[in-house]
Amino acid sequence: MSHTDNKLHTTTTFPHFGTDAIHAGQTPDPHSGAVMIPISLSTTFAQTSPGVPYPGNFEYARSANPTRDAFEKNIAALEGAKFGLSFSSGLGATSIIINSLKRGDHVISVDDVYGGTGRLFRTIASDYGIEFTYIDFNVEGALEKAIQPNTKLVWLETPTNPTLRLSDVSQVAEVAHKHNAILVVDNTFMSPYFQRPLSLGADVVMHSVTKYINGHSDTVMGVIATNNETWYGKFKYLQNAMGITPSPFDCFLALRGIKTLHVRMQRHEQNATALARWMEGHEKISKIAYPGLESHPQHDLAKKQMRGFGGMITFWIKGGITQSRQFLENLKVFTLAESLGGVESLVNHPAIMTHASVPADVRAKLGIDDTLIRLSVGIENSEDIIEDVKQALEKVNVYEEASPVVEKVAEH
Repeated sequence: MSHTDNKLHTTTTFPHFGTDAIHAGQTPDPHSGAVMIPISLSTTFAQTSPGVPYPGNFEYARSANPTRDAFEKNIAALEGAKFGLSFSSGLGATSIIINSLKRGDHVISVDDVYGGTGRLFRTIASDYGIEFTYIDFNVEGALEKAIQPNTKLVWLETPTNPTLRLSDVSQVAEVAHKHNAILVVDNTFMSPYFQRPLSLGADVVMHSVTKYINGHSDTVMGVIATNNETWYGKFKYLQNAMGITPSPFDCFLALRGIKTLHVRMQRHEQNATALARWMEGHEKISKIAYPGLESHPQHDLAKKQMRGFGGMITFWIKGGITQSRQFLENLKVFTLAESLGGVESLVNHPAIMTHASVPADVRAKLGIDDTLIRLSVGIENSEDIIEDVKQALEKVNVYEEASPVVEKVAEH
């Protein structure tokens, strides 16, 4: 059962999350009274004297923009942070964080990291002298063992993409801080409605805004939130210096989407819980992962550090790539596509799609094989969602021999 009504991570009783989602960072336009934040398209802003901007303190759109400013204040409020910064994509936000380090610094990352993040770490950041170690944070003592004198940052996803493993944020933060490293948590899968990593000891939280925060599959953005003024200063400098900034229109769309975040997340969870319970034990499914199921290895941890279980389900179908194709090609409500977190239900085959660039041996170790299927459960009618999965599974022949695997498409 959902536990979204509890007050976990609530620092104040007024305003509540839903009120902040609609109002934080946004006031009626002082000139027109417009309730919605305008899309400010100006690239430059007048100054009253050289180096003296107008009261809004805007000078050039790459450095700051009124629409972006409103969104950054909003997301900071929702994460319980002092500072928020937005970027042109989730990987843009990740790049800013990694670029705040220097050659020779060491990063410890969860091994089951999003494919795009792993690609950035392995093929780009490593070439610039940043060192990486990948571990399973659920192995006792693994983090302490991985710590080196030059460890500066610990990178965590919880739940992970796509196997939905959880890690104890408070415990990881305690170890990281003991060794003077900062903890960054990718909170994309949960959104700030279901999980607030800063309240659990994390130093920095990041999101792919493209997913749940925007929620409508029409904007690519990223965001960072933190209470640490020193790190905020570094990120803010790099945001301007590197120019990885979102457009005012994208910020407007994200602000529009975030107004219903609390309502959408409740429905995502309700539908995912109903579907996961229906799927559990199905004769054509060998294994299912959903934090809301009592069978999930970290179900108790999920109840401890989250106030909801989210809308993502991962399962392993019996058979091989042939059976995966049979299931994926027969869905009607779920759309086979990249990404997640939109109002519509999406389905993904990570080994061929989102995690295609992960080395095959690493995928095999993590269990990301040809039978793994990731569901992003939307907010459609729950009966239709369950019926869609049911009818697609009925078309799966678990006894049919596997056909050759198609060449993997480029990972996004």
